[in-house]
Amino acid sequence: MLRVLGSHRKLCNGLGRRDFLQAGSLGVVGLGLSDLLAAESRAATDLTPRSFGQAKRCILLFLYGSPSQLETFDMKPEAPAEIRGTMEPIASSVPGLDVCELLPETSKIMDRTTVVRSMTHPYPVHGVAYAMTGIPVIDVAMELAPHDPRHHPWFGSVVEYVDQQRRGGTSDIIQNVALPFHFSSQRSDQPFRSGPYGAFLGSGFNPTWTEFKGTGTVNIHKERGGGFSFDGPEPYLGCSQDTHFEIASTSPLPGVTMDRLGRRKSLLEQFDESRSHFDRTDAGKSLDKFQQQAFSLVSSPLVARALDTRLEAESTRDLYGMTLFGQGCLAARRLVESGTRLATVFWDEYGLAGDAWDTHANHYPRMKDQLMPGFDRAFSGLILDLEQRGMLDDTLVVCLSEHGRTPKLNSAAGGGRDHWSKAYSAIFAGAGIARGHVVGASDRHAAEVLSRPVSPKDALATMYHLLGIDPHSLIHDRGNRPIPLVPENNGVVSEMLA
Repeated sequence: MLRVLGSHRKLCNGLGRRDFLQAGSLGVVGLGLSDLLAAESRAATDLTPRSFGQAKRCILLFLYGSPSQLETFDMKPEAPAEIRGTMEPIASSVPGLDVCELLPETSKIMDRTTVVRSMTHPYPVHGVAYAMTGIPVIDVAMELAPHDPRHHPWFGSVVEYVDQQRRGGTSDIIQNVALPFHFSSQRSDQPFRSGPYGAFLGSGFNPTWTEFKGTGTVNIHKERGGGFSFDGPEPYLGCSQDTHFEIASTSPLPGVTMDRLGRRKSLLEQFDESRSHFDRTDAGKSLDKFQQQAFSLVSSPLVARALDTRLEAESTRDLYGMTLFGQGCLAARRLVESGTRLATVFWDEYGLAGDAWDTHANHYPRMKDQLMPGFDRAFSGLILDLEQRGMLDDTLVVCLSEHGRTPKLNSAAGGGRDHWSKAYSAIFAGAGIARGHVVGASDRHAAEVLSRPVSPKDALATMYHLLGIDPHSLIHDRGNRPIPLVPENNGVVSEMLA
């Protein structure tokens, strides 16, 4: 079924005096007759595969900085040494699908996954926005400007918006959560990066961010050009047993009891009765969502319990690994099990820009000591845990990044791989995804796509499809122009589907 969605102008930067004076609404905006007839014609000729809407929920793992395809799922052992590097392939549970030797646990669960070896696009920059929104182009200036008006809404923001339209209101539980902390907030020397925001849908559709509560247990020294360095505990390497997560900036203040919060809510409700005209504005809609979310969080233990990984059995926590990424994946499973539609776990920069998976230098030491072991434990643990709980068949698991790494090693200290977007890999599992399958192929150096190119927009289209959303649905931007969720020349990758 073709679903046509729309919204009037939404805010990105909070509320202003003008917002109180503007009238607007959040609703479906009709198309012209010719557009409607064309949509009906396409809906009549398109066959809806049984995979449409098979995913009740989604866990998205985003490895910021971009892992190398050559040291994960597309190894080239026959390539020259300056390309194949020092890592060796190992057999996985899928015959012929070898993976890196640093992924021993992941190798055992590859028969539950589909690997796409032909991801490709023309923008080798840290464009989380390009990878996870419908924006057709990206540049460095946009990547460092979260509120640039050219941005499109984050994948999770769109899912939440569509679900809210269908539901006719907000949910009793938060539907779009991102862990472990506000994206790009833990690096000290550059501004916030773009990507996970509501854009023209408004700040009310930004993800709900968590805060990491705990401490790192392994000290590390990091440095990069320009004299920037970091020395201290790195929670992605190891974190304390008291590690858990809380919704950011919503914990009750000291001395504020539930009774006092209830009285404050009553006063707000009285005030709400006298400002019904404001409730109909875009700003009012966003504020209303924030109020509902805040009161539901402090009055209901559901979300707090889901985020409290300390409540899990020690054996389950160990399955994921006592690292920030591992415990974030565990919290994501707990969230979707409790009713959250989309939980995103970022492996983000920590302490220093150019960190995480951005291995321009010391590539192999970082892959071996800082990155691969924690990922291997967390990803395999998540898949096994979902399977054991009977959740894998209706939970979509997506692990991707913004691009890959250069086939040829550079001459930086410790060796390095730079940005490369012409060919890289991503991995999918769960609801509607084929098992033990490989889509596409790269050349003998993992430099160019040889077969079945898949763009980030194709991946998004497939994700929307599995969640029961027509990827060519329309939403309306601030100028009331109809914008497709993904560009029209992109579509569902049928080869990925079961």
